[in-house]
Amino acid sequence: MQRREQMLLSAWEVRSLLHTWIVLAARSPVFRAQLYGPMREAKSKHITIEDMQPAVFKAMMHFIYTDLLPETDDHALMHFIYTDVLPETGDQRDANLEMIQHLLVAADRYAVDRLKLVCQSILCKTLDVQNVCSTMALAYHHNCDRLKDICLDFITRSDVMDALVKTAGYKNLKRTCPSALAL
Repeated sequence: MQRREQMLLSAWEVRSLLHTWIVLAARSPVFRAQLYGPMREAKSKHITIEDMQPAVFKAMMHFIYTDLLPETDDHALMHFIYTDVLPETGDQRDANLEMIQHLLVAADRYAVDRLKLVCQSILCKTLDVQNVCSTMALAYHHNCDRLKDICLDFITRSDVMDALVKTAGYKNLKRTCPSALAL
């Protein structure tokens, strides 16, 4: 006979878990369905998160609980979040924008609409020749109409078009999402 282990939870731990489930369910219809609906996870109270980097999931959870993006050691990102001024170039800038793109995907996947809007706003303000095509593809794949329109306006500007068509991002967008370029 196989021995079953039991986990004893204190009253505080039970209240904490219930609080967590309630907050997740209130902020995300996807989590609500997973925790309280007929989905498989509702019966086990165990949710498996796949295809998401731990840092992205942690940042999304931070947003769900606080309605703020998490603070970071990168002062440039924090300055940008509060002032809309991000350094023009740099590896840290690229990493921050990549994190915002991943957060947008996570927000779309879990229907955390406010986070999705915050991410779109940041991406709209940081468009440049190097990232506009990847941002446009992201907008198309995740139904971000406002972001799509702003990317399209940026792409069709005559002062950037020559530089843009020479980028790998443009070639990739043309190959993977030709409808995005049907001007």
